[in-house]
Amino acid sequence: MSGVHFYLITVDVGDAVWDNFGHTALRVFDESNNTDMVFSWGYFSLSGGPVSFSWNFFKGIMNYELVTNPTSQEFSNYRFQERTVWQDRINLTNPQKEQLYRRLMWNLEPANVEYAYQYFFDNCTTRIRDYLDEALSGRVSRQYVDETNVTFRDQVQAHYESVGLIAFSLDVLMNSNIDRKMTEWEDMFLPLQFRDRLLQVRSDVAENDEQLMLLSDPQVIIEYPSPTADSNPYQLASLVLVSPVLLLMLMLKRIPQSYYATHSRMGFRAAGINFRILGLLGLLTASFSGIYGILMLGSWFVSDHIDTHHNVNLLLFWPTDILAIAVTLRWFFFCKPWPMTNNSAPFINYYLLTHVLVMVLYVVLAFFGLVAQSIINIALYVVPGLFLFTLLIWLVGFEPEKPKNTFI
Repeated sequence: MSGVHFYLITVDVGDAVWDNFGHTALRVFDESNNTDMVFSWGYFSLSGGPVSFSWNFFKGIMNYELVTNPTSQEFSNYRFQERTVWQDRINLTNPQKEQLYRRLMWNLEPANVEYAYQYFFDNCTTRIRDYLDEALSGRVSRQYVDETNVTFRDQVQAHYESVGLIAFSLDVLMNSNIDRKMTEWEDMFLPLQFRDRLLQVRSDVAENDEQLMLLSDPQVIIEYPSPTADSNPYQLASLVLVSPVLLLMLMLKRIPQSYYATHSRMGFRAAGINFRILGLLGLLTASFSGIYGILMLGSWFVSDHIDTHHNVNLLLFWPTDILAIAVTLRWFFFCKPWPMTNNSAPFINYYLLTHVLVMVLYVVLAFFGLVAQSIINIALYVVPGLFLFTLLIWLVGFEPEKPKNTFI
């Protein structure tokens, strides 16, 4: 194995959603047959079509596979993606090289090439971490056993700073499972963190009577600036919700009491434009709330993504909110409140009242730390706007049914 050389390939985060954690691969250069290949565990197939892939992804079926490419081709792909690539030589003894090489050959067998991908526990980086640890007889796992001060949620938020909508959505959709602190071993699911930790591990190889570190000869193969951070999604959500609601509240006016207006006595000045603003804001909130609710509730029953089950955010985002889109479209196109009937009025009033009460409960849970899930950002930035918006539509978004028998 003296002619076989292993290199750790670390790739910076990219612009695509699936690239935001970065990537790790293993380069194997064999002098005896002059082969230079990169082993990468980060490939998935869309052969079944995007709909089939999305449905399987939602159910938690994510089959990734190991592929090998010539090193020049692999580097060309990263250059095309404009991602920085680091290379470090891995200093192993011949028996350790043989152990790692045998593991790679085993993984290339058709029965073993595919694996069930898990973001935190079985990905392109943890595969190499585990194989190296095996070759080193557990040295890495023994060295990194302490608990860190960082949670999985912290890392998810940090790595999706360049795509604020994704960062916000993941914060809503993921439950308390990701709020525990990681161990040093676990945080090596991140490529850059994995490389940093391996740089502190000593090798069994010595040169000139000096023991080498496990990684040496660092090189920057390709260099590009990292993606820039997007706007803070929570501040943006607060601005989008609160600003138009406050504007609409300033446009409220009292409707003169009449013989049929017994439930609502408030309306808008310049009803045409203000009902359109109300409709757009309602369409936005109903869509996001309904979709988040459907995903959280649906995943609880059909998905293996356990990080989305038993989610406290279901208190705030209801699947049934998606039905409110019909109401918001009436506000926008007809510039009028939604007419209630004697049958629908109790349901609508109780529905809105329950939403308001649950928002109060949600804030209590967040500020008093009564749940394990981290929801404080949502309570601070999202709930105030939703609360005010719910009160606003309760005031002006619906009108009671006119009595059938009236006399002028």
